[in-house]
Amino acid sequence: MKTSPQAKKALIIGITGQDGAYLARLLLAKGYAVAGTSRDAQRTPLANLAALGVADKVSVHSASLTDFRGLWEVIDKNAPDEIYNLAGQSSVGLSFEQPLETFESVAVANYHLLELMRLLGRPIRFYNACSSECFGDTAVPAGETAPFQPRSPYAVAKAAAFWALANYREAYGLFACSGILFNHESPLRPERFVTRKIVSTACRIAAGSGERLSLGNIDVVRDWGWAPEYVEAMWAILQLDAPEDFVIATGRSFSLREFTAAAFAELGLDWTRHVDSRPELLRPADIHASLADPSKAEKLLGWKAGLAMPEVVKAMIASERQALAAREASCP
Repeated sequence: MKTSPQAKKALIIGITGQDGAYLARLLLAKGYAVAGTSRDAQRTPLANLAALGVADKVSVHSASLTDFRGLWEVIDKNAPDEIYNLAGQSSVGLSFEQPLETFESVAVANYHLLELMRLLGRPIRFYNACSSECFGDTAVPAGETAPFQPRSPYAVAKAAAFWALANYREAYGLFACSGILFNHESPLRPERFVTRKIVSTACRIAAGSGERLSLGNIDVVRDWGWAPEYVEAMWAILQLDAPEDFVIATGRSFSLREFTAAAFAELGLDWTRHVDSRPELLRPADIHASLADPSKAEKLLGWKAGLAMPEVVKAMIASERQALAAREASCP
């Protein structure tokens, strides 16, 4: 896609994931020239970008998160005005099986990017994807100053990345910000994420598959939002006059039991007839309740979530049913 010589340039680290794809679409609509990275650009599927109709409008470069030289070359080649770090191992459950890889791909990678910004000395604005998992259990809604009490290798890595950024911002004057995002879902989520697993399985059951849905602890409470809205907050954070960190969430929390019930009810089904609780799916440690206070984002960014869990479920169900119908129509 042709852009004007004055167009802003953005580099999205992890452009092929859920958030990367939605952010790419948003920035393109705002007139940005958009580049991104993937571990292996030649082999990585661009399915998410293609699904949003932007795969041919961005440039994708190979870069390992832990390859300092490779990241340097990509940044030097694209000369971005803004860098969004959305990459890294993003599954809380998988982090218990791969704690070291998770820390390297999240915390160490973030250090590499911060150090590159320091050494390059360019006026780049940097966004780091932090996570509500850092707060651990929240008895009251967590705002930006709530203490971190991570309970998974993933949360530990995200907390380390957050504090590294805060230190670089203070010590070296970087324009660097963290968005502390609570759960945000979409049809682009991989099925290893429980919300997509619930929606996909429920739709297949409604279509007559006869299978059962296996879940772990359904009493956990989370704040679920809509991913396409959350990337708007990411962009808004980097447009401020001074760098700050923000909690991004709906401010409304529900149990996984309620999410499951809503998904099956949307399909005219009673979830209790189709769901099994499996002890082997329980995590070694888990957060019971995740509550958010996103008031700062509304006040300073003018951003407020439009969709919370009930609306998110409806949107995901609608998309999943369309996809199932399209697959059936393509079958001979």
